[in-house]
Amino acid sequence: MIAEFKKFIARGNVVDLAVGVIIGSSFSAIVTSLVNNIFTPLIGIIFGGIDFTGLSITIKDAEIMYGAFIQTIFDFLITAICLFIVVKIMNKFNSDLHKIGKKEDHKEKEEVPKKSEDIILLEEIRDLLKNQKKGKNK
Repeated sequence: MIAEFKKFIARGNVVDLAVGVIIGSSFSAIVTSLVNNIFTPLIGIIFGGIDFTGLSITIKDAEIMYGAFIQTIFDFLITAICLFIVVKIMNKFNSDLHKIGKKEDHKEKEEVPKKSEDIILLEEIRDLLKNQKKGKNK
């Protein structure tokens, strides 16, 4: 059973998943910091620091905190917009790198044109015929 567990843990899929979760949580911290420390204060300046968390309604003995729900939705939308912008920038950056790589590959292909065997054979025949004509003309 221990050997089977070691085999399971050593599989590439488990390690890849673990790395993905760790990087995902780190990226989540970056996005959260971006939203909390940069975008939320800017939006607060624009909209006058609106905070919905204090909104509630009391029915008999129950207090319904609908403002906290609205604030959570608002925070989600800000986070989603920030994440969209970050992913858009990363995709643009990766696209530009990919284009640069393709241009370099294309340049290398142009610099070293390879001749087909047929062309090489025809050139050899041409050269032999030229040499024969030179020999007859002398």
